[in-house]
Amino acid sequence: MRRIALINQKGGVGKTTITTNLGHALALAGHRVTVIDLDPQGQLASSYGIFRAPAKGIDEVMFNALAPAAVKQGIRDMLTLIPAGSRLQEIEYLHDGGASRAHLLRRALEGRLDDQAFVLFDCPPSSGLLVANALLAADEALIPVAGDHMSLNGLAKTMITIKKFEPYLKQPLRQWVALNRYFPRRRLSKEVSGKLKQHFPEQLINTRIRESAVIAECPGIGRTIFEYRPGSQSAKEFSALASELLQRYPG
Repeated sequence: MRRIALINQKGGVGKTTITTNLGHALALAGHRVTVIDLDPQGQLASSYGIFRAPAKGIDEVMFNALAPAAVKQGIRDMLTLIPAGSRLQEIEYLHDGGASRAHLLRRALEGRLDDQAFVLFDCPPSSGLLVANALLAADEALIPVAGDHMSLNGLAKTMITIKKFEPYLKQPLRQWVALNRYFPRRRLSKEVSGKLKQHFPEQLINTRIRESAVIAECPGIGRTIFEYRPGSQSAKEFSALASELLQRYPG
C-alpha cells in the first residue's frame, strides 16, 4: 500500500483537484484507492458530487477511534472516500497528549486499510497538527506547485516542514513535486518549471497539469475530469500523472 500526502502550505495550488482526479485515475487503472479529506473545509466530498457534507468522517476516526469502515463511502468503482467530518478543525486545537497528538491518524488507520493499493491524504494549506498527522501516516509526499513564485515559496516552506518531521519517521518520505495550473505560453510558468528542474531534478514529475476551463468546471458539478470530459487533454494529463507515479515507484 502506498500512502501519499498531498501537501503545500500555500493554498490555491490544486491539492484537492489533484487528489480528486489522481484518485479516480488510479482507480480506473485497476487499483483500490481511498481518498481521505484532512482539510476542514471538506471540499473533497463535493468534488465527487457529495454536496451535503457528511457529519462524521476522519474526525471521528482520529478523536474516537471509530473504524474507518463506519464513515467511508464508496464513490466510484475501486474508489472510496473518507470525508473530513464536522469536528476536524478541532484537531488543530488539541493541547493534551504532547507528541502523541501527531500520531492520531497513523494509529487510527494502522492495519485498517491494508486492502487498498493507495491512500491519498488531501491536506490543508498549513503546517499545523493535521499536516503533522498526514506526514507521520504517509510514506510519500506529493507537493503540487502552481506556475507562480508564491507557490515556490510554499514549496520551500513545505520542504522545511517535512524535514522537521524526518527524525520521527521510520524512513524518509519519498517526495514528488508536480507542476499544476501550468500555462505553457506564460513566461512565469516557464521560469518556475526551470527552477523546479534545477533544484528538484529527481523529485520533479515530468507530467504537467495545465490550467484549463474544464478542470475548473468539474467541482461545481461533482464530477472528475474522466466523467466530465474523458477525451480532453486534461484527462490525458491526469492519466499520465497516475502512470508516472506507478512507474517511478511500483510498490
